[in-house]
Amino acid sequence: MSVAEAMASVQAIQTRIAALSGAPSKSQATTGGSASAAVFADALAGTTHTSPALLGGGTVTGEDVAAAAQKYVGVPYVLGGTTSSGIDCSGLVQRTFADLGVDVPRLVHEQEKIGTEVHSLAEAKPGDLIVMNGGDHIAIYLGDNTVVHAPYEGRDVSVQRLWVGDDQIDTIRRVVPSEAVSASPPSLSALLGTSGSDPLSSILSGSSAGDSPSSLSSLSSLIGGASGMNASTLQQLVAARSALLSGSVS
Repeated sequence: MSVAEAMASVQAIQTRIAALSGAPSKSQATTGGSASAAVFADALAGTTHTSPALLGGGTVTGEDVAAAAQKYVGVPYVLGGTTSSGIDCSGLVQRTFADLGVDVPRLVHEQEKIGTEVHSLAEAKPGDLIVMNGGDHIAIYLGDNTVVHAPYEGRDVSVQRLWVGDDQIDTIRRVVPSEAVSASPPSLSALLGTSGSDPLSSILSGSSAGDSPSSLSSLSSLIGGASGMNASTLQQLVAARSALLSGSVS
């Protein structure tokens, strides 16, 4: 591991510690290392690595949404409705996600901004939202060019072939992951980009045999006086490692 890589890892750990304590970290005060720090901190926290714009915490998938929406097939269209007694197009979207424990806005013009954009119908997955008619109508994609939606007054919620193409679609939104995401975070050595046998990775993760958990001299000898690795840097490494071992960072 290079000095630059070690410092990036230190800044990442400090960012996570600062987030837990509510204090700003050095890496938050500078632009260098902020992106890698965020990824590293998320992994330490055991996140599911879904996009920040996606909802459901990785436990709800697009397939779940598609299945939940079809339970309302046959419910009459009622403008402003949100229940199995009567429902409109955006009400169907909100009710479907609510059934899965996911809160989404009520109206189409709000729903068309949530999640992440899917750039074409060819990339759409079950559970994606398809907004059309200039933002006046929304449907839930089921795959194979099929949707479930609440059409209009006098009609019931139904499953049908999508009647528009990309040129008539305002936006396609992916609100939850299309597939389930593993909640298991990668190992510390993997996050640091090193093998488990790497000395610096080992001492940061607490696996270096025979070395004191907070020994500055141990770190110094392991690094071997690497160029640019001064006493302040070593102290930062020790502090970060000690916080990890003490349970300050999960």
